[in-house]
Amino acid sequence: MQPRNMSMSGVVDLAAVKAAQEAKAKAEQARAEAARQGGGTGAVSPADLVIDVDEAGFESEVLQRSTEVPVVLDFWAEWCQPCKQLSPVLERLAVEYNGRFVLAKIDVDANQMLMQQFGIQGIPAVFAVVAGQALPLFQGAAGEEQIRGTLDQLVQVAEQRFGLTGLVVDPEAEPGAPAAQAPEAPAGPHDALLEAAVQALDAGDFGGAVQAYRNVLADDPGNSEAELGLAQAELLHRVQALDPQKVRQDAAEKPGDAEAQIAAADLDLVGGHVDDAFGRLIQTVQRTAGDDRNAVRVRLLELFEVVGPDDPRVVAARRALARALF
Repeated sequence: MQPRNMSMSGVVDLAAVKAAQEAKAKAEQARAEAARQGGGTGAVSPADLVIDVDEAGFESEVLQRSTEVPVVLDFWAEWCQPCKQLSPVLERLAVEYNGRFVLAKIDVDANQMLMQQFGIQGIPAVFAVVAGQALPLFQGAAGEEQIRGTLDQLVQVAEQRFGLTGLVVDPEAEPGAPAAQAPEAPAGPHDALLEAAVQALDAGDFGGAVQAYRNVLADDPGNSEAELGLAQAELLHRVQALDPQKVRQDAAEKPGDAEAQIAAADLDLVGGHVDDAFGRLIQTVQRTAGDDRNAVRVRLLELFEVVGPDDPRVVAARRALARALF
């Protein structure tokens, strides 16, 4: 068994991210409609929010499910005492969050391959999978306040950047019933153009995607989904024309060359190496001055938009950039 579409190095799925504030608004509207309707046929039972997963079921129970709702992975073992303290807290919070995420429990003794694929060195270890993308949450014992903060951020990222509305939960539903997503909000006036842009991204037509997002922004300059998509499409369009080997060689030989470092940072980000991309450009800001320094700063701000302003890596890099500039 080999999980597909998983990036262990980050959650920058440039072709799949479809959100920001518009997606968040749709998610909130959909959940409000689900609450008004009181669940309904196809809603999941609270018991379905905590599941046991093995290697055979990982594809369907985690990767496929993560396109509807964030899946939190609890790696545990019977002999692990900290696990016995952490797991009940996660199970209780899964029910309390009422469909905002699903908790998948993985016994590492019975699923060694999954443990290796996630690079786990010790347990308890907690990951999440969102829209097929894996990201670490925390390892070892954690207090409930810290856990809640992490889960709140996960839910926010899932709604704002991926448009995931979660599952409809009905206390009267039979356990094991087919899951129902919260009903979708009505389509917006630019949904067709946005869908065309996403299709262009999926087809590798990055120039077409850039133009499609610009068309949306021409009519709706404040459309946050189009702004995010445009930043991603422009990055992919730039990288498409690069020779990775030459870019890496130039960057290694010319640490103070703004253009060389900017190109290498673009490659870093597309490869999922978010911290490397940010660190490279912050170091280049420190080494340069004048127009070169400004060009590096502008590109770094553009990459912040690609990753998303709420991402903790962006927050940390903004502070580091401020220190480098002032």
